[in-house]
Amino acid sequence: MTISDLDKFYENVTNRVPISIIREVWFLENIGQSQRKFYETGKRIFDVVGAVILGIITLVILPFVVLAIEISYPGPVFYKQQRVGRDGKIFTLMKFKSLTNKKSNQEMRKPYEKEMTFVGKFLRQTHIDELPQVWNILKNEMSFIGPRPEKPEFVERLSNEIPFYEMRHLVKPGITGWAQLHNPNAGPTFKETMEKLQYDLYYVKNRSVFLDLSIALKTLRILISGAGK
Repeated sequence: MTISDLDKFYENVTNRVPISIIREVWFLENIGQSQRKFYETGKRIFDVVGAVILGIITLVILPFVVLAIEISYPGPVFYKQQRVGRDGKIFTLMKFKSLTNKKSNQEMRKPYEKEMTFVGKFLRQTHIDELPQVWNILKNEMSFIGPRPEKPEFVERLSNEIPFYEMRHLVKPGITGWAQLHNPNAGPTFKETMEKLQYDLYYVKNRSVFLDLSIALKTLRILISGAGK
């Protein structure tokens, strides 16, 4: 069995790309941009239409969310932070604030229970805290589906520690994605980050209308069933 056959076998079985056995030439052979122009155009149209619809919903519930946040914990309503987007470009990600401790946002870990307000827990459980990101989508900084964007300082460190980490930036980051569905509780450890990258590269290689639709439907099912984070 050749290396090429081995990576395909691993990919078919795990739905991940085996980072440890691929080389630079793998990306030239498997990740093309020109042949996906129709797909990229269609995805952008879907993103804009979806963002407009969710944007209207966000505007309707905005006064209630703002009031709840201010009563729960006075301060900024929105949480803004720099993230790395497509081709390594930096953008400002927006969410509704859900944490009481600003320092917790500077660490690569899941927030502790005590760092979330009662309202913040509700916003996270219902994913309402993610709604402001429709603005990032309208600005063409994000998509509904893609790898989750990380902070610049984390990207710099992980790019030095993990082979091909920067390749996840070949596509726009997303609110949901292949890695988020398969490993939603991934922590900051090297092993978990490596596994998440393997899922991200699988998406980068195999992205298509069918795969995006599959991710969207699975995400919708999680939201409806209440099995989200």
